[in-house]
Amino acid sequence: MSQPVTVSVPHQLGQAEARRRIEEGFNQLQSQMTGGMGGMFTWQKRWEGDRLHFESGALGQKLTGRLDVQDDAVRIEVDLPELLAALADRISAKLRQAGQKLLEKR
Repeated sequence: MSQPVTVSVPHQLGQAEARRRIEEGFNQLQSQMTGGMGGMFTWQKRWEGDRLHFESGALGQKLTGRLDVQDDAVRIEVDLPELLAALADRISAKLRQAGQKLLEKR
């Protein structure tokens, strides 16, 4: 059974800039995960308005999630597969940390 993890990351960038950075960050992540791994990782994403749907898979495990880009925050929801559910707190903290770094005002 999957376990949902939800994180909200506040920002001061406005919706358009936050979305641009999210897109850029996801493209880098996708490149890192799929490059040189011989097709071990699968990765799909699609935008539906200001919501990014994503799905990643490896070694028989599938991770799905959504990011809602708002004017002052990004809400991240990830459905963890059973194998990763025990690490939900750590994953939540990492998501928050990575989100803050990506969305910090420069």
